[in-house]
Amino acid sequence: MHRMIAVLVAMNGLAHHPVAAQLAPSPRRTYVIVHGAWGGAWDWQRVDSMLTAQGHVVYRVQLTGLGERVHLASSSIGLGTHIDDVVNTLVWENLRNVVLLGHSYGGMVITGVADRVPDRIAQLIYLDAFLPDSGESAFSFQDSSGAAFFRANTRDGFIVPPWVTDVHVIPRDVPQPLHTFTDTLRLINPDGRKVPATYILTVDPGATSDPFQRFADRAAARGWRVLRMEADHIPERSAPAALVELLGRIP
Repeated sequence: MHRMIAVLVAMNGLAHHPVAAQLAPSPRRTYVIVHGAWGGAWDWQRVDSMLTAQGHVVYRVQLTGLGERVHLASSSIGLGTHIDDVVNTLVWENLRNVVLLGHSYGGMVITGVADRVPDRIAQLIYLDAFLPDSGESAFSFQDSSGAAFFRANTRDGFIVPPWVTDVHVIPRDVPQPLHTFTDTLRLINPDGRKVPATYILTVDPGATSDPFQRFADRAAARGWRVLRMEADHIPERSAPAALVELLGRIP
């Protein structure tokens, strides 16, 4: 999700969680990657190539109505549709023992997936992502400024921020169905909370605070590993090599 919207997320504290000095190299893994709002699986092509070159298997799930599936865009698409997209990838491809990574809005999605099929997931990785509890929505994390932003940029059931303007460039960010942000996540499976998880907080170079700090703090309160990476909100575009290196050192 674009950094412009990140600044609208309410902050909760300035605690920092540095990357552990020594992290052991990871074994060969199957990564399932869930992109953020307005983006697409195309965003993760370079990360995919680097991980694949290291011997990992990578699935980049394309959420319905975004990216290469923009032709299916509809105002009826909600958070549940995107959770189904990922669950069906795991089930139809018969994937197990996967590392499920969600970026930004993708954190909402992978939390729902873990509630549905926790037995297929070895680890969750939240990359500068929303980390919801049951009863929360992406919209519920917004302060008054964020809510005003959405009201000003919602048209015909889609969130269309200022940077989503050029309809001719491919690939590109595209409008996000509003319901994906307003739908409430309902979690019913306690096993979903038992899946091991890591939170990666990206912080802009020179910054002393970050809009997603509150979610890193929530992860730390759950006893998760919390890592800090110097990068903007979309490291899959701006720092793919550094991101892959960090992923490779997570046990």
